[in-house]
Amino acid sequence: MKSKRFEVLAARPVNQDCFVQECPEMGFIAMDSPYDPAPSLKIEGGRVTEMDGKRREDFDFNDSFIADHAIDLAVAEEAMKIDSLEFARRLVDISRGKEEITRLAGGMTPAKLCQVMGHLNVVEMMMAMQKLRERSFPANQTHVTNKDDNPVQIACDAAEAALRGFAETETTVGVARYAPLCAVGLLIGSQCGRPGVLSQCAVEEATELMLGMLGITTYAETLSVYGTEKVFTDGDDTPYSKAFLAAAYASRGMKVRCTSGTASEALMGNAEQKSMLYLEARCLLVIKGAGVQGTQNGSVSCIGLCSSVPSGIRAVLAENLIAAMLGLECASSNDQSFSHSDIRRTARMLMQMLPGTDFIFSGYSCTPNYDNMFAGSNFEADDFDDYNVIQRDLKVDGGLRPVTEEQAVSVRMKAARAMQALFDRLGFEPVTEEQVEQCVYAHGSNDITAKRKIDEDLRSAKRIQEGEINGLDLVKALAARGHEDVARSILEMLKQRISGDYLQTAAILDRDFHVHSSVNDKNTYRGPGTGYRLKGEAWEKVKAIPQAFDPKTYQGG
Repeated sequence: MKSKRFEVLAARPVNQDCFVQECPEMGFIAMDSPYDPAPSLKIEGGRVTEMDGKRREDFDFNDSFIADHAIDLAVAEEAMKIDSLEFARRLVDISRGKEEITRLAGGMTPAKLCQVMGHLNVVEMMMAMQKLRERSFPANQTHVTNKDDNPVQIACDAAEAALRGFAETETTVGVARYAPLCAVGLLIGSQCGRPGVLSQCAVEEATELMLGMLGITTYAETLSVYGTEKVFTDGDDTPYSKAFLAAAYASRGMKVRCTSGTASEALMGNAEQKSMLYLEARCLLVIKGAGVQGTQNGSVSCIGLCSSVPSGIRAVLAENLIAAMLGLECASSNDQSFSHSDIRRTARMLMQMLPGTDFIFSGYSCTPNYDNMFAGSNFEADDFDDYNVIQRDLKVDGGLRPVTEEQAVSVRMKAARAMQALFDRLGFEPVTEEQVEQCVYAHGSNDITAKRKIDEDLRSAKRIQEGEINGLDLVKALAARGHEDVARSILEMLKQRISGDYLQTAAILDRDFHVHSSVNDKNTYRGPGTGYRLKGEAWEKVKAIPQAFDPKTYQGG
């Protein structure tokens, strides 16, 4: 006889997920590996000569980079002497300010940071994150992609995403040569939905940098950093080359963050018997040492492995918290789908949504996941209403706002018409009326039968790739065809590169192109009644979900 209950449980979605027993020797352990080093730091003659049990002559290039560029030697002795449990208690103590925590964390080694995390449960980590987030209020980033690389559909989806509240939009492509055209669609669509939304095209780094220099994208985040030398060099990179690339972006006025995340080294077979969190702490110190303002971390594309081991989701929150402790903007992942269970993926998301991170998602898919070229997101377009209701239920600002069908259709149409006018002006393959209508009203590419001519689109993309068309040309073309408001928005985005204000930590732009960052809008949370609160007009918008009926309608009926 077989238990009917266990038969039912075996069929539950969560049991389609993969789970792995801990194996520290292979790096299949989230935190507190028996092979993780004990914290230590020796400074001789103003130079680190030992770090986490390793003498300088045995350093790899990550160790050397961290020792020479990431650890603040002025506070290191004080920071390393603090008992890790005592410091963990300071993280949740509302009488201890962010400035104190960040100052001392800057003098800690990777092992010391991990030892502190080991004393915290997830509730305590969330308490600390609410205090240590860089920007006053949280925000959100979205993925805008489709399996056809249709730039008109990208523009429509980006416009709706911007209307819904996303502060950043990110695209990628299935066909690499489509990248310039999709980046144009993303830029135009985002500015149609809400002026000031940042955009990026996540592709091969040389192309991504080129698009930024042409003024077609406004930020980048695919500068991947790894915690072991072997994995780093497998990508033909070093901490020094990443620092150089980040400087190249910043020198042209582009906001940039690095990408790292627990489990990448184990996934690539070179974890050196260290825990996922320890190696991520090394990554975060490399990012800090490179002078980059922030990180996309939270396991990211390695979440399937990280979430398969015990305490894996806790380790994800821990790495987000370490980023905040180090004064980095934290785009806290939540982007790649990892579970068949709606319950489990929501539980993973709440770890960042409830305390609020600088970007709760570094890729909430604004399309159905079958169109998500980043391998699917933890939350997708189908989840918009659920997400808005969670915000309303808990009075938590998750960075999104409800919209009506009429509002969404209106901005999608605006984006499609702008693309139609632009393509005509520039001599690209025309955007037909049928394509406009289908892209405006589609849920995803499965609803679009009026396909683009790929060979013609690729010819247009090549013109951009070769530098024939830049951001200013887009401005001129849109203005000439009656889309002056969109043209002005794109021109203003180009102007932002000159001021450089949005290169500050955790910077985003509002619809009036005012910068909000840790410099001019820093997090001031110090316990109940302090810091950012969801109230006033913002709370009214969160409450106003279209499906809620007004009881006054039935009064006296």
